[in-house]
Parts: sequence; structure tokens; C-alpha cells
Amino acid sequence: MSSSQSVPVPSDFNACLYTTLAEADPEVATLVEKETWRQFSGLELIASENLTSLAVMEANGSMFTNKYSEGLPGARYYGGNEWVDELENLCRDRALKAFNLDPKVWGVNVQPYSGSTANFAAFTALINPQDRIMGLGLPDGGHLTHGYYTAKKKITASSVYFQSFPYRVDTQTGIIDYPQLETNANLFKPRLLICGGSAYPRDWDYGRLRKIADAQGAYLLSDMAHISGLVAAGEQSSPFEFCDVVTTTTHKTLRGPRAGLIFFRKDKESDMEARINAAVFPACQGGPHNNTIAGIAVALKQAADPAFKTYAKQVRANADAMAQVLFKYGYKLQTDGTENHLILWDLRPIGLTGSKVEKICDAVHITLNKNAVAGDTSALVPGGVRVGASALTSRSMGEKDVQQVAEFLHRVVQISLTAQKEAGSKKLADFVTAYTKGDGESAKLVAELKAEVQKFATSFPLPGVPDTTTIKRFD
Repeated sequence: MSSSQSVPVPSDFNACLYTTLAEADPEVATLVEKETWRQFSGLELIASENLTSLAVMEANGSMFTNKYSEGLPGARYYGGNEWVDELENLCRDRALKAFNLDPKVWGVNVQPYSGSTANFAAFTALINPQDRIMGLGLPDGGHLTHGYYTAKKKITASSVYFQSFPYRVDTQTGIIDYPQLETNANLFKPRLLICGGSAYPRDWDYGRLRKIADAQGAYLLSDMAHISGLVAAGEQSSPFEFCDVVTTTTHKTLRGPRAGLIFFRKDKESDMEARINAAVFPACQGGPHNNTIAGIAVALKQAADPAFKTYAKQVRANADAMAQVLFKYGYKLQTDGTENHLILWDLRPIGLTGSKVEKICDAVHITLNKNAVAGDTSALVPGGVRVGASALTSRSMGEKDVQQVAEFLHRVVQISLTAQKEAGSKKLADFVTAYTKGDGESAKLVAELKAEVQKFATSFPLPGVPDTTTIKRFD
């Protein structure tokens, strides 16, 4: 049969393989439509989220999803991987190019399923079980995978399998307390020092961290998941000059699909590359998700475009613009501002919790997350919220636009204070009842703000959707 001839679609038990999502599963199709409307009609402020491109989504939903590819290019455990090999090599080349790395000095593994698996694979390659690690504490802006635990429970695998001693920020400034970190490292003597955070608004002093690590004979690992797009664009200091291993997610400021990368110095130790690769597979995960690697490759090509540098610069400008509006109203921000993509907003001085503000934001179609701030004793009842500018910037918003968003956030806080007063108690359930089931002022204000946010949000384009008029409404 000629390749130009059409092939009949089977009408037997395989017919379902050729139907569209809307035909095959209307329930899931409707949920996709509802999520599309939510993203279009609302404002995404979660600092760990972004809005990826149509091209990335097409690659991520491609035929590469069908292929199993355990192993590395040229050394697979299955046949039929000639195009997967080419794809993975292309992705690795683009990853090194995106961060201006010499391939003779640096290597990269692009197979990790997420930033968390990338971190644990890196730990597995570098140190042994029960070795000592130090990372920024979760309540101080660090990440769960950097060794977080409580007085009662070891929360994550990094605290279960390794001995962890978190370092902290100065409670007055919110800046990492480097002198105390150095003192504690001299006492604890970590085998691995971790830098990077999920709610830290400032840049990192990698040179100082390198000296602290060297004094203990420790590896220095940077988890740049939140700031990798800013690093690629030159808007944040690069960890590559000082670190032995650098991990990242690919979806935050880098604006790709959800996955992870591990960069490693090949000149650090002769077997470093082999250890990292073996730690990813077979130690910590199975076959790579080739469709996701395709999406990463596309995102890395986009990150090398000059337009991406403009985007990253705008992300920083937008974060600062929102901060300035909040300062205008007298609010307290951790570290007194920001120099990256996020703001950490301390609500304790006005008598609110992050949980309550998050609830009101959800009600008016603004998405952000409650977050611990320095001095908090509970991650479940945190005293602040985290505000990110990456997704707003991906929707083509500039400083004046995000200043309006900050005005919305100010109104959210005022509504929260009203609802808290109407609730007559500090319980979250009573607070929610006040603005959802009550007939008081807070319910009226929520409805008004929700309408304004929707009108504002739908005036901007949505990445991944070339024609927003095709988006189905779910008011």
C-alpha cells in the first residue's frame, strides 16, 4: 500500500484508540475545559507555577509518550530508540547551552521526573545513607527535599535517610544568616551543603557557601528550581561557577513542562557522571518520560531566544512592582522586598494567617499559597503567603498591570479582616462560613472583587491557547 493511500480506521475493539478526547471521555474533556477557563479567568500567583507554551504542550502530548527507553542514548535496554536517542542528546545539548556551560566541564541528566526525584538522585550519587546534610529550613524558605523534619516526625525521605541540620535566616532581616551557618557547619560537619529555596526572595552568595563547604570537605549542591529561568537569562547569579552539582525543575521560571534536570561537574571526580546517571536509573526511577523530554527540549530552545531574556527581566520588574504597592499600604514583606520572581508576605502584624488570605483569594479567582515566614512554628498554620510574578508575566502583563493585581491583593486582605470579624472566632471553618454562607459585608465584597478579577484576567492572552474566544466559559 502506498504511503499516500489512506488507512481505514478499525471498527473493532481498537476503535477507541482513534477517537478524540471529547468523544472518548466527555467527563475528562469537560474537566480540561474547566481548568482552561480557570486559568484564563483567574490570576495565577503561585511562585512555583508558570504557563507553558503551545509548542511545549504539543511536544509533551506527542507520540514520544508511547516509548520505553530505560538507559542512556546508545545504551538502552529496549530497541527502537533511535529517535529517542537523538531527542535526548538534543535536549542535553540545549540544557548546557541554555546555561552557557562547557560540555567538557559539565554534563547533564535530563531524565528526572521532577525536581524532588532529581534531588534525591543527586543525594544518592554524592553521599551515603545517614551522611550529614545541611539545607535552608522549610519555615525559613527552604524546600521539603532539603532535609525538613519536625520535632515529632521525619517528613521527607531526605530527613529519613540522611542526618539533617537545617540552617536559618536572620529573624530580623529575613536574609540567610551566613555567619551562623558557618558556625553550625563547623560543628555539624556536613557531607553535603545545599543551597536554594522555594520561598526565598533574595539571591545567593555562592562564593561564601563554597568556602563553607570546602572547610568541611563537603559537596556543594544548588537546587535552583525556582530561579533557573532567571539564571539562564542572567537575572540571577549563576551557581555553576561554585557548585559541584546543580538541580532544577523545568517548569517554574524556565517555563517548560513539569520535570527535573541534574547538572554535574565532570571534572570534579572521574566517576561523577557515571554515579549521577546510575543514581537516576536504575537507582531512583525507571524509564524516562520521553514526551516530557521533548517538551523540555522545546522549552530550552525558547529559553535561548533573546525574547526570553526580556521575559525574565520583566518577571523581576513585575515582582518588585507588586512589592512596592504592598509597601505603600504598610504591609511587611520578608527581606523588605525581592530581587527575584517572588514576594514573601508576612501577615502576622495585621492579625491574619496565610490560610485565611489564601481562602479569600480562591473565592475571587486569585491563586496563591499560604507559606511559612521566619519565626513560624507551624507549616500548617503559616503566618504568610507567597506571591509569584512568573505566570502573570507569561500573560504579557507589565508593571502597571501587576500593580492592579497588588491592589486586588490589598482588597483581599481587607475582606479577610472583615470576614474574620464577622466570624467571631479564629477558626478557619467559621471564617469560611462568614463570606460564603453569611449575608454580611464580606460576602458582598467577595462577589464584587470576583467579578472585577474575572474581567481583568480575561483581557489578557493565555499561553497555549492561540484564540481565547474558543475557551468555554464556566461562570
